[in-house]
Amino acid sequence: MQTIGVIGGSGFYELEGISEVQEVAVDTPFGAPSDSYRVGRLGDRRLVFLARHGRGHRFSPSEINYRANVWGMKQLGVEWLLSVSAVGSLREDIQPGHLVVIDQSIDRTLSRARTFFEGGVVAHVSMAEPVCKHLAGHLADAASTVGATVHRGGTYVCIEGPQFSTRAESHLYRSWNADVIGMTHLPEARLAREAQLCYATLALSTDYDCWHTSEEAVTVEMVVKVMKQNVANAQKAVRELALHVPLERTCGCPTALKGAVMSDEKAVPPETRRRVALLLG
Repeated sequence: MQTIGVIGGSGFYELEGISEVQEVAVDTPFGAPSDSYRVGRLGDRRLVFLARHGRGHRFSPSEINYRANVWGMKQLGVEWLLSVSAVGSLREDIQPGHLVVIDQSIDRTLSRARTFFEGGVVAHVSMAEPVCKHLAGHLADAASTVGATVHRGGTYVCIEGPQFSTRAESHLYRSWNADVIGMTHLPEARLAREAQLCYATLALSTDYDCWHTSEEAVTVEMVVKVMKQNVANAQKAVRELALHVPLERTCGCPTALKGAVMSDEKAVPPETRRRVALLLG
């Protein structure tokens, strides 16, 4: 059965038509995920949901255990992994309430574990295309089908947070031709690539960051208000994607580790080999 994972807010548990929902706790070699996973069925598809910040929004972007979250998805059989993320807009035409299916990213995080391969094993996966083009295309089609305003493609600047940007930083990122800014896309995308999952991000524009001097500087209240408006379209897009994503993956994501592991197998410590066995077989 096709298994699709969704990492986002707890509101995405309530998709119309979800049945046989159960809570699943997962232990990983990298610690505890943000929360238990909710597993259900939508037609002939299996869906796995995880609240990225934990239910009740308990973890800041820097405190999230991204490795455990992605590992848990892999362990539960997920092949397609969809991220839903609130972002600030760095472009006039990406208005609050719009959706962006990104295709590039810039990493400005500072202190997050970003690989599964350490402790005696080294892997270098390609990140030239940080999201799966196939999944991103299906996601953009799904969002368009439900009537949302969708921007196909865009560069996501991922900052450490949890504070919002200074105005000088916001203008700097605009000078880099970035399109949206957020705090959660990375290292999630890097880890999904190492786990050989197809990964895409649906970015929900909530504000104009702080570069837009004719608008108010971003506040939590502003983000929450627009997110509530965005979530209905995002839920519909996720449901549409889940129902129509292809059964077979024909992209390069399932073989992302081919030729990427540089370590001599004989030199890898047994404990390390056991820890990453789910990825390497």
